[in-house]
Amino acid sequence: MTQERILIVDDEAAIREMIAIALELAGFDCLQAEDALAAHHIIVDERPALILLDWMLPGLSGIELARRLKRDEGTREIPVIMLTARGEEDNKIQGLDAGADDYITKPFSTRELVSRIRAVLRRSSSLSAEKAIEADGLKLDPVSHRITARDTPVEMGPTEYRMLAFFMSHPERAYSRSQLLDQVWGGNVYVEDRTIDVHIRRLRKALEPWGYDRFIQTVRGTGYRFSTKVDSSREPADS
Repeated sequence: MTQERILIVDDEAAIREMIAIALELAGFDCLQAEDALAAHHIIVDERPALILLDWMLPGLSGIELARRLKRDEGTREIPVIMLTARGEEDNKIQGLDAGADDYITKPFSTRELVSRIRAVLRRSSSLSAEKAIEADGLKLDPVSHRITARDTPVEMGPTEYRMLAFFMSHPERAYSRSQLLDQVWGGNVYVEDRTIDVHIRRLRKALEPWGYDRFIQTVRGTGYRFSTKVDSSREPADS
């Protein structure tokens, strides 16, 4: 069985080595980079299965590298876990908004790190099926990572894309905010309910020009669901 390759990006060699030893013992193959430029070359040449990315790097920061990777069609599907000493909620939201799939605050246990890596890889695999999904003219193509509404490209952020991919893969079922958190970010990431609501509003705004915002329905007392059926009992779309 081929070992999944993890790229560790951190400017501290001791931290890179500590993480590499733990991951190799867990059955992963590791690559290392000390800055964003070296990391980008490795990403392009080696195509790692996942990137562990330190926030504070010399030169280009890890958060900016994450943004660039998620904007590039050739690298946007590679999952990223941010590693940082910044533990405030605003920092976590900034990292997730940049496209990070998870966020781990230093110091951390290597056992937890391995568990989080495996969880992100499982979620990434489940959202990377090759078959396009379509609902009344709204189409999501996981191969090209494109969304179209009646053949017109729809622009949205990486978090909103993952949320829509999950919704469209699981239509007509209501999910609580905690369930969405677990499916889109992973249950170990601390994000408040209001942050889920912010991304729901962003997703609706991206779909609104075509009227597809109505597919993202608020279920009173539960959470949200994706449905092409009109539901007169649901709460207003901006709730």
